[in-house]
Parts: sequence; C-alpha cells; structure tokens
Amino acid sequence: EHYKSALYRNVVFLLVTPCLSRSMASKTPVGFIGLGNMGSPMAKNLLKNGYPIIATDLFPESCKELQDIGAQVVDSPGEVAERADRIITMLPSTPNVLEVYTGPNGILKKVKKGTLLIDSSTIDPAVSKEMAVAAEKMGAVFMDAPVTGGVGAASLAKLSFMVGGVEEEYQAAQELLTCMGANVVYCGQVGTGQAAKICNNMLLAIGMIGTAETMNLGIRLGLDPKLLTKILNMSSGRCWSSDTYNPVPGVMEGVPSANNYQGGFGTTLMAKDLGLAQNTATNTKTPIPLGSLAHQIFRVMCSRGYANKDFSSVFQFLREEEGQ
Repeated sequence: EHYKSALYRNVVFLLVTPCLSRSMASKTPVGFIGLGNMGSPMAKNLLKNGYPIIATDLFPESCKELQDIGAQVVDSPGEVAERADRIITMLPSTPNVLEVYTGPNGILKKVKKGTLLIDSSTIDPAVSKEMAVAAEKMGAVFMDAPVTGGVGAASLAKLSFMVGGVEEEYQAAQELLTCMGANVVYCGQVGTGQAAKICNNMLLAIGMIGTAETMNLGIRLGLDPKLLTKILNMSSGRCWSSDTYNPVPGVMEGVPSANNYQGGFGTTLMAKDLGLAQNTATNTKTPIPLGSLAHQIFRVMCSRGYANKDFSSVFQFLREEEGQ
C-alpha cells in the first residue's frame, strides 16, 4: 500500500502539467511543524502557493500570525499527521526532532501509510537515518532536507535545500521545496542532506571568523572598513561573509551587523552546527583543526552574552577581547 501511494504521487507529478499538478496538489493539505524564525516564513510561502497548511508549534503564540492568514492550527504533531499526508518539520535541534517524531504525541504515533515526511532541521545525519527507519516501519517515507540562506532567504523563498532520501521520492519533495527555495539539490541517501549542510556551515563559521579578524586588523591599521571591504571583494580574499553578510556595523545595509546583530542566524545555532561537525569528524576520524577552533570560539561567545545575537557578532566579540 505504501509503495502504491508513493508511486501514485510520482506518476501524478510527472505526467500532468506543472500548473495542473500544482492545482491538484493544492487540494491536499500540507502539515508544517515548527514555526520559528525559519519555519514561519517557509510555511507562509507554501500558503502563498495555494497549499492549505495544518500547523503546530510548541509555543502556541508562534502559530497566531500564520493562523491569521489562513493556516489551520492544531495542538500536536500527532494531530498534524492525522490530517496531512505530506509534512514538513523545521526544528531547532536533535532532541526536538526526536520528540516531534517519536514522542507520545509525535508524528509516528498517528502517521498514515504513504505519508511523505520532510525534515528541514539541521541534526546529526545518524539521527536522520534513525528517523527514516522508524518512518519506514510505519509505512511512511522520511527525507532530510536542511536549508541554507537564513531568515531573509526564507522570507523571499530563496533558500537552498539539500535533500537526502529515496531517490524515487525526490520529485514529490521537490514539488513542495521549490515553493520555499530557489535551489533544491538531491544529495543521495538519507543523511547526505545533513552532511552537506554541516560541511557548509563549518566553512561558513570559519569564513566569518576570518572576515571578522581581517576587518578588525584593517580597522586597527587605520583603514576605513568600507574601503577595506571594497578591496577584499575585488581581491582573492573575497567570500560570502565579506561581500554579502559583512560583520562590521555600518558597512552594509540589511544585514544583522546593521541592526545590533539582531535576527539572522543565531550564535547558539552556529555553535550547535559546529558541534555536529565535531561529532561527525570524530566518528569518521577526520581532522578539522579550524572547524574545532571555530566550535570553541562560538561556544565561548554563547557564555559571554552573544547566544541570541547573529553569528556575525564574532566581530564584536573579537573587539571586546582586545581589552582583556
């Protein structure tokens, strides 16, 4: 029965026109669990594309804005699973994913056979594999689809999704993910999406620390930060942290450094992702000297009052370290 359901979804998607497919699909509600800084704009974009949303969040107040624009709100992940056969989860960490999927009121207590489960949280790849096995036992399909791009990209539907799971189900997942993102990439079996995300965020953390150090040194040497940024961005040192998400206040508009490091991607979450990188590196005996150092720097920042600030606040942290 599960096989037939999965096959049916794919046949419908492949054979009918995209417009008709979207129209048919929109009659079927999509479940969305986790309406935080990322989940809320992602769910809004599904609504904008004509998908009825059945949502829930641990904090009821997080649901109100979505409810006001037409989403149906229920009390638990299990209730979402009773009413939707396609469910997206966007949760902060591994314990949250375990609770939402396997807890007493979790998805897998009520999931229908043939349900497609897409987890966009960033967690340990091994846990994604565990969830896939647990879902399969219930006749459902689990795919990991973590994202990059941050809150701004989530609002603009310009996220990048890295998808891991059964390849035959990729088209069905892609149909939903393209409503929320500009790039959707199939990475391989379950867990490979998480692996790609962890690798990306480790490099992002290292790059941001390097950009912050460089900008701080240049400023102390008497260079104007905007001039230095211009030079870096036309030179070999250019990177995303310098040209798109500069950590120095006053250099760019529309980034967290221009707003006292509010919004964006929190230091706590970056420390968590670097912890995942450290764990996977240990398990695979992979040397990550800079990744490990980045992990320690962001962990120290969390204990020094930066936990809820954007991770680019490492620039501010380094400036404060000068006086110690």
